[in-house]
Amino acid sequence: MQEKQKVQTVPVKVYRSADRITVAAPLPGLQPEDIMVTVTEEGHVVIYGEVRGMLKDIKELLVDEWSVGGYHRELDLPGPVDGSQANATYGNGVLVVSLPRSASSTAAVLRLEKVGLDRGERVGLAGHVQMKETNISSVPIMEAESLVLCQNCNAANTALQFFVCKL
Repeated sequence: MQEKQKVQTVPVKVYRSADRITVAAPLPGLQPEDIMVTVTEEGHVVIYGEVRGMLKDIKELLVDEWSVGGYHRELDLPGPVDGSQANATYGNGVLVVSLPRSASSTAAVLRLEKVGLDRGERVGLAGHVQMKETNISSVPIMEAESLVLCQNCNAANTALQFFVCKL
């Protein structure tokens, strides 16, 4: 049996708070640089991910219950957002996009940069702002990583980057 590549629809969770809309989507098996998020002026968000690693006849496939292929999802957001100020993070196979709410939607294409083993981010200004001097504490969780906690809101970040909460 040979693997067949197909485009998969991504399930999402969408959250709204007073100042942002957050979209979370599982995208297992991707590298951060294989993910692209597009925000349109019409208030849509498009999530696209391309899987690179198929077996390519290296092994004999005996059971095929897990799809291999790209991911695609387009959805209407519940209100206008500023895509140019969005944050996007990817870790443990889950993409989280935080979009600041605004009076009108601003289009943007978000590309993630690899910041650790199978982790990526695109930092805008939604929620937590990167700064040199911060009010955070760093707790070691692995030899090459640390969990960063915001002391204002207890938000956690494992992307080896420092940030402060706007609260």
